[in-house]
Amino acid sequence: MSTSSHTTESEDSVCLAYGRQVKELLNVGSPSEMLDHLWAIYSDSMAFQQEAGYNPRISDTFMTFRELVFFFQRIESVRV
Repeated sequence: MSTSSHTTESEDSVCLAYGRQVKELLNVGSPSEMLDHLWAIYSDSMAFQQEAGYNPRISDTFMTFRELVFFFQRIESVRV
């Protein structure tokens, strides 16, 4: 039974560590500012892709971008 308790404490520690990292990130800018920056980064990346040619990982890049956008949208709704 102590293993289960230890696992819960570990998960709590990880969640707290993630929370601290998100808080630190949001000290740099608001969620809406972060969303603006993400769009700028993604737009520039897509413009470069047209010049650079085929990228087999472009769908992975889009999925990462999409998840980051959703993340900051959720954070924005929590902070309101």
